[in-house]
Order: sequence, then structure tokens, then C-alpha cells
Amino acid sequence: MNNSLKFEPLFHKEVQQLQSRLSALSQSHEARKTALYESEQRFSLAMFGSDDGLWDWDLETDEIYYSPSWKKMLGYGDGELEASLNTWSSLVHKDDQEDALQSCRDYLNGNIDTYNHEMRMLHKNGSEVFIIARGFIVPPESEGQAIHFVGTHVDITARKKAEAYNDKNAEILEMIATGMPAATVYSAIALIYEGRHLGMRCSMLELHGNKLMHGGAPSLPNEYCTALHGIKNGPSVGSCGTSTYTGTRVVVENIDTDPKWQEIKHLALPHGIASCWSEPIKSSSGKVLGAFGMYYNHTGVPNEEQSQDLLSGARLAGIVMERDQAQKYIRELAYTDLLTGLASRAHFYQVIEEQINTFKGSDRRFGLLYIDLDDFKGVNDSLGHDIGDLLLKAIAKGLKRAAGESDFVARLSGDEFCILVEELDDYTAAYVAQRCLDIISEPVDVADRSLIPSCSIGIAYYPEDGENLSTLIKAADTTLYAAKELGKNQYTCYTKELTDKAEYRFQVEQYLKEAIEHQQLSLVYQPQFSVQTGEMIGVEALSRWYHPALGQVPPADFIPIAERIGMIKPLTEWVLYTACRQALEWKEQGQPALTMAVNISPSHFLDQEIVTLIKQVLDETCLNPAELELEVTESVVQTDQRNIRSFKTLKELGVKLAIDDFGTGYSSFSSLKHLNVDYLKIDKYFLDDMLEDKQALQLISSMIEMAQQLGYEIVAEGVENQQQLDILQRLGCEAAQGYFFSKPVSAQAISALRMSF
Repeated sequence: MNNSLKFEPLFHKEVQQLQSRLSALSQSHEARKTALYESEQRFSLAMFGSDDGLWDWDLETDEIYYSPSWKKMLGYGDGELEASLNTWSSLVHKDDQEDALQSCRDYLNGNIDTYNHEMRMLHKNGSEVFIIARGFIVPPESEGQAIHFVGTHVDITARKKAEAYNDKNAEILEMIATGMPAATVYSAIALIYEGRHLGMRCSMLELHGNKLMHGGAPSLPNEYCTALHGIKNGPSVGSCGTSTYTGTRVVVENIDTDPKWQEIKHLALPHGIASCWSEPIKSSSGKVLGAFGMYYNHTGVPNEEQSQDLLSGARLAGIVMERDQAQKYIRELAYTDLLTGLASRAHFYQVIEEQINTFKGSDRRFGLLYIDLDDFKGVNDSLGHDIGDLLLKAIAKGLKRAAGESDFVARLSGDEFCILVEELDDYTAAYVAQRCLDIISEPVDVADRSLIPSCSIGIAYYPEDGENLSTLIKAADTTLYAAKELGKNQYTCYTKELTDKAEYRFQVEQYLKEAIEHQQLSLVYQPQFSVQTGEMIGVEALSRWYHPALGQVPPADFIPIAERIGMIKPLTEWVLYTACRQALEWKEQGQPALTMAVNISPSHFLDQEIVTLIKQVLDETCLNPAELELEVTESVVQTDQRNIRSFKTLKELGVKLAIDDFGTGYSSFSSLKHLNVDYLKIDKYFLDDMLEDKQALQLISSMIEMAQQLGYEIVAEGVENQQQLDILQRLGCEAAQGYFFSKPVSAQAISALRMSF
């Protein structure tokens, strides 16, 4: 006997005794068979306490002895089944018969050393039993042919079912992870448990609101599934309806008599459905998502294994349902703007693509309105983002009012919106744009505040301004930018010139960052003179940028772009260091000290780091603080405590402060009393009209008088002729600058420029 066979110790003992007995036999053939039978009886007795089934195949007669345990394993009694090879072959699963017989042949013919074979056999009730068959040849006393093939059957059904269940679970989890449709996964889940329990049929229902919707039930009649689809759940609506309503397991042993099925049993009984057990399907947070049901054609309640499978099936189905709900939420996030309820950017772009495909090849056209609120950042900065969000919601409602029923409105991001308008005539889009301007400019009451917003709108048309999504969006965005430049609160239609300007701005943006980082800009200086004495008292440092490909780029072009791309701080830092070092260099050359004026961006000025930067510059250059003048535009002149603190801290350093472009802002006179500054610079806009316009002259006179009463000095910008200068002298203006004196010049030219008048 091959030593690799691993039988129970008792089994080994009996085999050894059997072999000893056979070796000792020298009687006739009949006597040997009698002795062998007696030994087999002892072997069977030894196996009696084991669950393994014994078989003994007489190779001469093809009779096979099957032990009671062997028969019991397949659901038969001791008196059943003939002791023949036909019995064995009829009970082996038809798909496994050939392999099973071939394994026997290979062992008996000596092709393999051991007989150890897995196969399926049929239980009396029709179910499959997984078996491991092990056996060995009982040799004769001499070198003759073997006469007996003896072995055991071990039931491994539980192990195989567990392995199959785990494999199927892994497959289903992979199906879920790879995005297989829910109905496909539901069917796979049902078939797992139906394969584990003969006669069981499974169902999964999804709960939408208070309605049960068919999910999957591959073995239940379609007529029954259709009848349940859309039924409302409740405290007595079958097993699944009650389970989803109560959130607890519901076991109905007899559908015909259970009151929970009273109203709907007519749907189940005609199909032979007698019992139904339901487990609520819940999300990870405990929310009921649906129900997992198990049906039988006979009455009954679940055993321990069925009860556990009921729970396991519900959990598996719950993963699918939770995945689909998460995907639905993600789709909502992708296609809906959560703040305003309008369509999102992704959804809007999809609609435009569909519209283009629909209109392609026809004479139909549509307009694209690109809308941006004017000065919305100021609302967020001054009133807070909560107020800004409330305003955006109000704007969204206004845009929906302005648009027609067939128009599509979306929020792209921040304070940017779009409307797609089918152009029914040459004025439809323009009409909608004007309605937007009118409705948005209506006062909006937000958190006890009344706001009067406005917007700018760019209009582009398909197909003339763009035949695909990207070109159309670009055209509309470019046009919006033009509407802003023209003064805001208006709409503008697209022209080719606007694209040229947009491309130029893009090039400036691309090159500017590198230019600032590598300090490729330069400074020029515009002199400032005392109006009364003609003495040069200071200079204003101005940035200049020459690029090999773009040529001379005006500050009006690159300064706003530096703001937008976040490069204004490093640019300002470079200007401060360069200008202060130049002021020291002039002093070292023996020239009288000049005040060095440097413009500071509003956004940079409100940053507390500006104070640290100014201290650093003064410390490193050793410039007298009184010789540095910081100019800020009127837009920062507000009563915000941050502004007042910045002004106060810088004044304590000894730095001079000036309000640039005074008179062009919206908060001038009401805010001046809160600030401690040295100069007010009157914008060139007023000086241009002072010779012909008496009102402009009166305004300048009032500004100068008011400033002097508040203790400020006045610097007039943009002086271009002697007549303007004479008037400024008469009004008592302290200082002036402009082309009448000098254009901005290089540092070397300043040294030679000493002008008196």
C-alpha cells in the first residue's frame, strides 16, 4: 500500500489486519473470499464511528459493498441501493462520470500511485454532494491480479460550498467595483444564494421614496415582478414592503394566512409562492435602501444557514445600492450647481455640444451669453462670503426670469453665468441680454441690506463666431472682457478685433511672469516740482517693460495682468528695492534729497505683509523713511479697520502716504477724515477740462481748499501747459507733475534735469 495515503489511524490498523489475514490464506478461492468478507466486516465496524462512507469493489464480479454511512451521505437508507457498479455510476454527476472512471482506470493500471479524486454525486433529494474518494488495491497473496479495490468517500460539500460562495462574493465585489449595471449584479447575487439552497428564489427591491422598484429576481416569474414594481411600502405590505417600512427583518411562514400579505397575496399564490422572508437593505449609515427577499414554494421559516445568508445577501445588495446612490449624487454634483440650483459648467458644455450637433448643416443659429457680475469681489471682501452667496442665489433667480422658457441657464463658477439662447431672429440674444441687465440691476435685499448689483455680458453666435465649443466659449469670454473695459453694466457682441486683443493679453500673461522673476523690467522716473518755487522735490517711479517679441508693453497692459496672475507682490518688491537704491545713489552723487514715490497695488496694500516689506527695504537700503512716499489708489480709502491700521502703522515708520487719482473714486470725502496721509494727487481727468469747464475748475478749487483745511498737500497730475500751471499757482496747489515739466525719464536724465520757471 502506498504510504502517501493519509487515512485515520484506526483505518490503517484495520487495513494491516486485512492484509495479514489475506497473506495467511492458502485455502480455496471461496475460502479466501469468506475470510476477506470477515475482514471487511471488521473494517466496516472500525469505520462505524466515522462520517466517512466505506466502499469495497470486487474487481472480479463488479459487485460493490456500500456501507450505511456511504448510503446515508447520499440520503439513502441501509436497505436501499444495489451493491453494483451501476449504482455508483448512476449517482455520479453526469458531468463528472468520465473523469471519475478514468481516475479509477489510471490507478488500477498503475499509471498513478494513489487514488484521490474529487467529484460530485447526486443526493436522493436532487442536490449535489461534493465527494473526495480515496482508495487502495487489496493485493492477492501472490503476484496474481488484484481482486479488491477498497476505499472511502468523504463529504466535502460544506467546504466546496464555502469556497464557491467566497469566489462568487469576490466576483460580485469586482462587478460592483468595475461599474457593472445594478440589474446584472442583483441577478448574480440572487444566483449565489439560490445555488446554496435548493428550491429558493431570491429578489431585490429598491426603495425610491416610499415605492418599491424591481431590482433583480432572475428566477421569479416576470408577471410577479412586474406586479410588485412601483408598489408602496407600508406596515402590512407583504414581507418586503413591511421590512422596508419598519427597517426590520420580516419572516412570513405562510403567505396564504399571514395578515401582512392579505392585500397582495393574490399576486404570489398563483405562482406557487408559499413563504417569503425579507431583510431590509441598509446603507452604511443605516438608511433603508430596499429589501432582499427569499421565496420558497413551500411554507417554512429559515434555518440558521438561511438566516445568515438572508443577512449576507442584503449586505451585498446594499453595497450595490449605495454605490448607485453615490454615483447619482456625483452626477448631480457634476450637472447641478449646488448653490444656485442652475446647471453646472459640465452640464452646460454638454448642452452646447448637443446643440451644435443638432444645428450643424442647417441655417439655425443660437447665441451664447457670457455673464459676469461687476465688482462682486467687493461684496465678498466687505460683506463676507455668506452675503455673497445669498446675492448669487438672487442673481440666479433673476437670470431665470430674464431667460425664455427654452433658454438654458448655467452657473460656470464664482460670479460667472451663461445663457444659451436659440436665435429666432436677429435680436433674440440681445433682447435677453438687455433683460438680464435690467433685472439684475434691480435692488436686492440680502440680510437686511439693499444691494444694487450690475453685470457685464459678452455675446457670441453659432456658427459665425465659432463652430465648436471651445471657439464659441472663447469668443463669448473675449467679448465679456471687452464689455468690462467699456465701462461695465452693458452687453457687447463679438468682433474679430476682440480676439486679437485677447490673444495679445494672453501673450503678455505668458511672458510677464518670466520677466518679473528674472527682473527684466526697468524703471523710469517722472519728476515732481514745487508749483510755487519751481524746485524739483521728488520723482515717481514707473515700471517699463520691453519684450523682444511684444515690443514696448504699456503699464496699463501689464500691471492689471500682474494683479490677475498673482505677480504684483514680487513686482512691487523689485520696484521698491530698485527705486530706494536709486534715491541713495543720487544722494551719494551730491544731489539734494528727493522724495521717491512708489505706487502700491490696493490688494498688496491691504496685506499685512506690506508693512514688513517696507521695513525690510528701509533697513537694507538705509533710506530715510521720510524720503519714501507710497501711493495708493482711492479704492482702498474706506473705513475698514484693516485700511486704517495699515495707514497708521506706515505713518509710524515715518513713511509718507499719498492718495493717487483722487476724485475718481466713490468714497473720497466720507473716508478722508479717518486717514492720516500726506498728499492728495488730483487726477489728470480734472486738469484736462479746467480751462474750458467752469465746473471742473470749481471742483479742483474745492479739492485744494478742502485738503488744505484737513492738513493735506495737493499734487496735480498731468500738467501740460503754462495756463494750467498758472491756475494751480493761483489756487495754492503745492506740487505738480506732467509733460509740461518732463516725461518720465531714466535715472541718468534725472541727474541733469533741474528746471525752474
